[in-house]
Amino acid sequence: MNELLNLASQRANTWLQSKAIDESTKAEVRNMLDLDNPKLLIDSFYKDLEFGTGGLRGIMGVGSNCMNRYTVGAATQGLANYLKKSCAGKIKVAIAYDSRNNSAYFARVTADVFSANGIEAHLFPELRPTPLLSFAIRYLKCQSGVVITASHNPKEYNGYKAYWQDGAQLVPPHDKNVIEEVNAIGGFENIKSEADPSKIKTISKEVEDAYYAEVSRLIPKKESIKRQADISLVYSSIHGAGITMVPECLKRLGFTNLKVVEEQREPNGDFPTVHSPNPEEQSAMALALKKAKTENAELVMATDPDTDRVGIGIKDNTGEFFLLNGNQAFSLMMWFIMKNLSEADRKNGYIAKTIVTSELVDSTAKKLGIDCYNTLTGFKYIAELMGAMEGKKKFIAAGEESYGYMVGDFVRDKDAVSACAFFAALAAAAKDEGQTLFGWLIQMYTDFGFYKEGLINVVRKGAEGEQQIKDMMSAFRNTPPVAFNNSKVIRTLDYKSGFETNLITGETQALTLPKSDVLQFYLQDGSKISVRPSGTEPKIKFYISVNAHLKSREDFEATSAELDSKIKAIEAELV
Repeated sequence: MNELLNLASQRANTWLQSKAIDESTKAEVRNMLDLDNPKLLIDSFYKDLEFGTGGLRGIMGVGSNCMNRYTVGAATQGLANYLKKSCAGKIKVAIAYDSRNNSAYFARVTADVFSANGIEAHLFPELRPTPLLSFAIRYLKCQSGVVITASHNPKEYNGYKAYWQDGAQLVPPHDKNVIEEVNAIGGFENIKSEADPSKIKTISKEVEDAYYAEVSRLIPKKESIKRQADISLVYSSIHGAGITMVPECLKRLGFTNLKVVEEQREPNGDFPTVHSPNPEEQSAMALALKKAKTENAELVMATDPDTDRVGIGIKDNTGEFFLLNGNQAFSLMMWFIMKNLSEADRKNGYIAKTIVTSELVDSTAKKLGIDCYNTLTGFKYIAELMGAMEGKKKFIAAGEESYGYMVGDFVRDKDAVSACAFFAALAAAAKDEGQTLFGWLIQMYTDFGFYKEGLINVVRKGAEGEQQIKDMMSAFRNTPPVAFNNSKVIRTLDYKSGFETNLITGETQALTLPKSDVLQFYLQDGSKISVRPSGTEPKIKFYISVNAHLKSREDFEATSAELDSKIKAIEAELV
């Protein structure tokens, strides 16, 4: 504690000595230094924000570890310096922002710093979804881009996602190189912040129209949409940027019966109707589910504030709505897309997923004759794979268990706008064939294997929490479990060391993916447990995957209950 306090105090005093810091900010810093409880000072100043799987992200407030005009300015100056070193000729960047408090302000700070550095900044005139930023970078032939968002985090957070010229988030070595440039700035007084208005451009509606055209080009079963245009759909933007595009996208595809959750229509960074604007949480979807029941809808969709994640609700065989988890939704979406591919696309195409996402997708792809690649967690790694595969095989679609999906290569990040379009098309196709989405879900399980997943999030906030998470990961490495639920661990994959170990033969082999702080344990009964710290939130995640053979639809309930019991037993041994 004393070491962290000393470090935080030193950083805080550096802020007080800086001529670039305004007096009101300095007053807040002095107040932190005077408090008897040093926790706020430590959490605010013990380190600098770093790029993780989702970029720069933190609580808004004063301090080097918080989102504020100075940390945003420093990140932008570092990125500007790196762009100047890496790119020849004219440099252009695209900038977008979501509905969070201060997002528009931070976007303007970003544009000002870029323009002050002689870089042309193309700024959206109002909030727009993150996937449109990824699309705009490539459409406008920019060298980089930034979106101001903290995705699905609570309202206290904001963030800064940086993108490269391929429309993907920064990956090594670019992310680390930008951080090095930020660290080399030497002080906030070295940030160029005097805007050059001639370098700041407004992004036109042409970009958005081009995006819609790409989505329409890829949607399968368009004839089903024509016949089922009035299918009842419910959508909520959960006070986020999705309201600016999702309804319009569905309208352009021909859907005529979309009902928006009015209580959550207005963009609002306080997210007044939810505890957290995360569609992974049942409470965030409550209003959408309520409206779906009233409207007797076929499909419920809700997106997070920057519209890169979408939660999906469907009816069970009794007509009651329930929420698909990310693995179920992604598996169903991939099945729909893959089974409608041409023979040429099956042979020459590929899909991608992350290592913690359901292996049902791998099983489905294998039986349908399509290559499926696995990457580290984070869409930036999927985008990196897409870049490496360009010109070799055709990219079809990708996704991850945390409600992120992407179809086609026109966007290089998870995209809830196009995902809503594909789920709506899926619902229309099922209804057109006299089926239901729930029926198709069970059909998928009988054809390709019944996989179920569980997820445990253990939250540990602040500097102390960060150390606790590190200690937990060390404990799993130093004293690895030998069994879960009476099933032996037969394989371990340690992505930090870069090796896989077969515990039956004792053989080891190198992993092909980059090193990362992830552990995976494969059990004798086919179950899999993955452990990793979150790259964007103060938590450690435990992913549990179990599976069984589903003989028939009639066995669904009993088999599902068996798998649930197995998940609960493993959960009890983990925490």
